[in-house]
Amino acid sequence: MSTRPQLAADHREITGKKVAELRRAGILPAVVYGHGHESMPIQIDAREFGTLRRRVGRNALVDLQVDGGRSQPVLLHAVHEHPVTRLVLHADFYIVKMTEEMTVDVPVVHVGESLAIEKLGGTLLHLRDTIQVRALPADLPSALELDISSLDSFEAMLHVSDLRVPERVTLLTDPTEPIARVQQPRAEAVAEEAEAAPEGEAAEGEAGAAGGEESGEG
Repeated sequence: MSTRPQLAADHREITGKKVAELRRAGILPAVVYGHGHESMPIQIDAREFGTLRRRVGRNALVDLQVDGGRSQPVLLHAVHEHPVTRLVLHADFYIVKMTEEMTVDVPVVHVGESLAIEKLGGTLLHLRDTIQVRALPADLPSALELDISSLDSFEAMLHVSDLRVPERVTLLTDPTEPIARVQQPRAEAVAEEAEAAPEGEAAEGEAGAAGGEESGEG
């Protein structure tokens, strides 16, 4: 028996702009597709979907039952939210074959503490937010962890190869690609640039200032 989360749905007749009426009634419009199946509009209880989403992460497998029929494994492929209110507007489910590998984008989650952030006041720069991987549906990770504790200076850099990738997951993104570093505070960066300026440039600047004073006296 499957231990995957269960989700019930009904075939949806209402499409287009009229789906706003469904949302007002507490119903979430969605669509299910994949593996030769035509895209099917469905509708789900919005509260039930919210509960499901709090339980599972991205790329989660769910047993979807439409109109009381036979359940089938689907991937929660995408969730569309309102850009301001973050209210869920639509969900996409992708039908999967449990014996067939899939290629998906997985978000990067940072763990650990960086000395360059905690002690030196730097700011973490996310050079990549997602990483592409391939795996069987049951092995797809909801996220990949990146330990940032080695970022102990502003020169330190982490790469895709530093990610914690599960054994049965294949990394597709270039492992040499930079993924995170710490940027030093702006005020300190400006001060260092000034200190690093060649002496000749500083001398020219002083000479220019002196010349300006002499011409002013004339």
